[in-house]
Amino acid sequence: MTVLIAGAGPTGLTLAIELARRDIAVRVIDKADEFFQGSRGDGLQPRTLEVFEDLGVLDQVLAQGIPLPVMKITIGGHPVGERRMADPVDPTPDRPYPNAWMLGQSRTEAILRNRLADFGVSVELSTALVGFTQYDDRVVAELSTGETVEADYLVGADGGKSVVRKQLGIAFEGTTDDSIRMLLGDVSADGLDHDYGYWFAGPDNPMEGIALTPLSGGEQFQFGAPLASNDADTTLEGLQNLVDRYAGEGVTKLRDLTWSTVWRPNIRLAERFRVGRVFIAGDAAHVHPPTGGQGLNTGVQDAYNLGWKLADGREEVLKTYETERRTNAMRVLGISEDLMQKHIDGDESAMDRGEEVQQLDISYRSPDATAALTTGDRAPDSPLTDADGNQTRLFTLFQGPHETLLRFNPSTTSTHPHAVTINRTPQPGAYTSPEAFTYYHAADGDEFLIRPDGYVG
Repeated sequence: MTVLIAGAGPTGLTLAIELARRDIAVRVIDKADEFFQGSRGDGLQPRTLEVFEDLGVLDQVLAQGIPLPVMKITIGGHPVGERRMADPVDPTPDRPYPNAWMLGQSRTEAILRNRLADFGVSVELSTALVGFTQYDDRVVAELSTGETVEADYLVGADGGKSVVRKQLGIAFEGTTDDSIRMLLGDVSADGLDHDYGYWFAGPDNPMEGIALTPLSGGEQFQFGAPLASNDADTTLEGLQNLVDRYAGEGVTKLRDLTWSTVWRPNIRLAERFRVGRVFIAGDAAHVHPPTGGQGLNTGVQDAYNLGWKLADGREEVLKTYETERRTNAMRVLGISEDLMQKHIDGDESAMDRGEEVQQLDISYRSPDATAALTTGDRAPDSPLTDADGNQTRLFTLFQGPHETLLRFNPSTTSTHPHAVTINRTPQPGAYTSPEAFTYYHAADGDEFLIRPDGYVG
């Protein structure tokens, strides 16, 4: 099997890793001449951290990133307090990474590219998808290099302006609001403590101002500032004028602007995520406002869902991708849109981030299914003790490209190649974990089939 992926952002890279570690031949192409350098999607949610653990990149992500910073709030030139978007909570065995983590998107992509290289696959830059033709048994793609490629499947992870989605003729339903514009980018700011984030606003509207959030691995901040409808100045001087307006002249001197863009609220969802042997994922399928930090995370989890299904190849499995991920994208878009509206309305609760943005409550079960778990379908982690008294975790046993059959104090044997037997008390040849019974709301004899993407099947 061969899969061609158009787009080498976090979605395309995650999908490529998922396929490569299953020994699926994969090519990743990107029209860019060089890799993106900028923060853009810098918030990694708890479920994405769990995915990154399974992919073998979590240690690097944690080492290179930082937790959500404390934000110093200044209104009309006067400090008024400090706050976080979400207060940190302690890990628990079933939620080992309960807090969001901050890492600039370009650094996340570099980590994923290095992991992909472990499987002998590299990104092909300066290589755009020009067009493609579908047949019953393959997809034939034309590349800008003049090469013609045959693949079993094509996946468009090529962003909001997706060539793949457009050629498929899939409607990209939603709205773009040109009346709201923000300047986003990365810059260094002399005179500010890089251990903190900052919110500077004028006295008349505390919810309209400029945010400066520290980025790991240097001294830069990611900034976000409102623009007037006719203002398109993305230069360092233009940004300095905005900072002086909201923070006051002389508070900070900006330098080293490395990336900036004008952002408009663009909230869209593709009518379909698949046509035949061609799929779309990430921003090609759904575009989010930055409120809630959902875009990158939703795209990574699209890829995590699609990877094992492409490797499986059965139609009854492949057809669940659109059903599961489009439903989730619709829900997540609603969360992001609600938070954005709170910002527009001046509602201070827009600064708060609850559990709804963590993506730990995703459910792929039908509404009438009997649910053994109370929140979503994610298979929670749990400590285990093996028959020799060694400590391990369920997530360690789940890790890898296989499904797992969890059996709670069974009375029969199993031939499943990845069956895990769990008892409340030590038994020969079984794992011991009374906690796992609690987390799974399991009774003796219960069995749970854990999908390769860590959800209960």
